[in-house]
Amino acid sequence: MITRQQLRHALVMFIAITIFSGIMPTHAGAQGYENSLHGVNSFTAVYDVSQGNPRAAEAVFWAVRNSYENASVNKLATPPQVAVVFRGPAAKLLSTERNTVDPDQQEAVDKFQATLRQMKKAGVTLEVCLYAVKLAGLDKAKLMPEINQVDNGFVSIIGYQMQGYAVVHIP
Repeated sequence: MITRQQLRHALVMFIAITIFSGIMPTHAGAQGYENSLHGVNSFTAVYDVSQGNPRAAEAVFWAVRNSYENASVNKLATPPQVAVVFRGPAAKLLSTERNTVDPDQQEAVDKFQATLRQMKKAGVTLEVCLYAVKLAGLDKAKLMPEINQVDNGFVSIIGYQMQGYAVVHIP
């Protein structure tokens, strides 16, 4: 069962991400990304995901997908490059085993995993921290095959950042 605090946190995250990704205008008359994309030739982002609530994750990932599917982003000189690194409690959302989440959340997990499959087909790099998998007591052989397994998610996030990717934290 989701607590009021978890629901409130998920709603705040959704609103923040939608505002920051430009989905929801921040003021009347907002035109788009003239300021934020001025002089930008490429869109490279790594999303650092530790959110373990499947319903909140699905809401947030709508905004993640919108960021790289956005028409303004796709008009840049180079196609968007996006990576997602899952760590912490988010690892449990990637297991194909049905006993890793509460039964009442399984439908949300299935929907979230379908979203990830679509993202992978669109060229998004998906990675999971095996340290988080181990701490969650998950079997790495039972993780979604679309997810690349890395020993330490922090190494991946730092590596992407050093390559010029913008880091977006999704706690």
